[in-house]
Amino acid sequence: MGKKEPQHKYDESKIKTLSSLEHIRLRTGMYIGRIGDGNHYDDGCYILLKEVIDNAIDEYIMGFGKEVQIQIEDGTVTVRDFGRGIPLGKIVDCVSTINTGAKYNDDVFQFSVGLNGVGTKAVNALSQVFHVRSVREGKYSEATFERGSLLDQKKGSCKGEPDGTFVRFIPDVKIFKKAVFLEELIEKRLKHYAYLNSGLRLSCNGKKYYSRKGLLDLINDEIGDQAIYPPVYFATKTLEFSFTHSNSRSGETFFSFVNGQYTSDGGTHLSAYREGLLKAVNEYTKGKFEGDDVREAMVGAISIRLQDPVFESQTKNKLGNTEIRSELVTQVREEVLHYLHRNKEVALKVVAKVEDTKLLRKELQAVKKMARERSKSVRLRVPQLKDCKMHLDKKKGKGEGTMVFITEGVSAAGSIVSCRDVATQAIFTLKGKPLNVWDLKRDVMYKNDEMYNLMCALGVEDSVENLRYDKVVLATDADVDGLHIRNLLITYFFKFFDQLVYGGHVYVLETPLFRVRNKKKTIYCYSEEEREKAIKEIGRGLEITRFKGLGEISPKEFKHFIGEDMRLNRVEYAAQRDAIDIFTFYMGRNTPDRKAYIMENLVVPTED
Repeated sequence: MGKKEPQHKYDESKIKTLSSLEHIRLRTGMYIGRIGDGNHYDDGCYILLKEVIDNAIDEYIMGFGKEVQIQIEDGTVTVRDFGRGIPLGKIVDCVSTINTGAKYNDDVFQFSVGLNGVGTKAVNALSQVFHVRSVREGKYSEATFERGSLLDQKKGSCKGEPDGTFVRFIPDVKIFKKAVFLEELIEKRLKHYAYLNSGLRLSCNGKKYYSRKGLLDLINDEIGDQAIYPPVYFATKTLEFSFTHSNSRSGETFFSFVNGQYTSDGGTHLSAYREGLLKAVNEYTKGKFEGDDVREAMVGAISIRLQDPVFESQTKNKLGNTEIRSELVTQVREEVLHYLHRNKEVALKVVAKVEDTKLLRKELQAVKKMARERSKSVRLRVPQLKDCKMHLDKKKGKGEGTMVFITEGVSAAGSIVSCRDVATQAIFTLKGKPLNVWDLKRDVMYKNDEMYNLMCALGVEDSVENLRYDKVVLATDADVDGLHIRNLLITYFFKFFDQLVYGGHVYVLETPLFRVRNKKKTIYCYSEEEREKAIKEIGRGLEITRFKGLGEISPKEFKHFIGEDMRLNRVEYAAQRDAIDIFTFYMGRNTPDRKAYIMENLVVPTED
């Protein structure tokens, strides 16, 4: 038999050149990272907002414009700054032509976030409507685009109107689908802008954001009255940092920024900062403490200004400049060392905290060793885990696209096991109600089999960076006991592994409460409102089922709820200081206070 001809020929006609607009729309992830639905801090809709605000921030950094006004309503975003305004003759090029802008010129922008000439162009290309207006010395130029294509352009006089740039855009529904802007995530971003740009006034939908003391305000707002000593603070034009220890936290919490950009994945500057802190404490005490000793329960922040930042992605989550590390380590070490020598009272509290942590860590090592030996004597693997088959990425420490369902019983686990995607979905089965760990120490995770097995199944015993799954999903029954177990698990994660939560890895599986059906149609309802709507839609011959537990849902039905139509709600927290107060009240050892609160706020249903 002769060689079979290929169905499609690969020749010159198959080579395609995309315009920059087409490339942005086709390869959106290269420019804004994840698209998402608006439930995560780094979802695309917030990146669009960030790119526009960054331009206003760059103006402020260079000394022009002390106010940024933001309005977000029904998916429409407007941003008005009072900087110099885009040069009128270049307004179209600056928002539509890749690699065009003044940020390549160090005389105009010395410490800019947006150095690649892409940001606003991506916003334009990914918006169904994009309008820009620049005002300079009583004249204006404006342009309107649709999905990156120019529709209209105007110029004229506008005497009395303050200089600056106005941008209005609507994220394209073809790309972002049902993405929404969440107020708490917008607020988090705007607070960061305020902390990093002391004196800048920001407002969003009438709410104002302002900081006088920069990162010192951030640390004080984050930790509240839980600080062991007043935060250490240092600031110059190119380096700012602050830190203290908390008397109510475990682990370490650090915020890092470059040129006003929140680097959620850290980078060279953060690792240098952490090393500088360790060196300073060891030199001051003439000791040999480990990093975990010094940074346990520490809350810190660092911000640097850099002329040529190199980020590991377009979304700028991690700094890659290796040449700054040595100098930054030295500078942090010297400044912290000077501070400790000048402030003996603070130094004594720092040393006492570090020595106490070292002692506890040694005690914990002994408990860990006993737990590992006990675990080996029982079974060589985690007995409650049915793992997925996907080979996990050892470099990243977690499997991209994988998830583990934490279920509360054998029947619920059985339903998921029968219909899961064995390649990407794992199941961990709880044997009963987990402990309330809020007022317990870290050693409980090694002394309690349930907590230890869960920690080992997730792979976070040594570091949260070793998390084996992309998503940790709490799959509990929608009854009182299920909600109680869910709250206990959330308490467990916040107490000992809060970085998993703030990193966007912990979710709650939403399953239907009701099934409304007749012989022709079945509707699953996730609320009483949905049930009433389904009853009206289906009409006669109804059968209504109330699912009390996940085990009551057949595997055939369950497949819908953990497949493409799966509903996951990401676990979110308030600011950490507020979250600590909430957990302390609801999960702490203050039963009389909770009982009084319940009695005072109890609503007794009235009979019809």
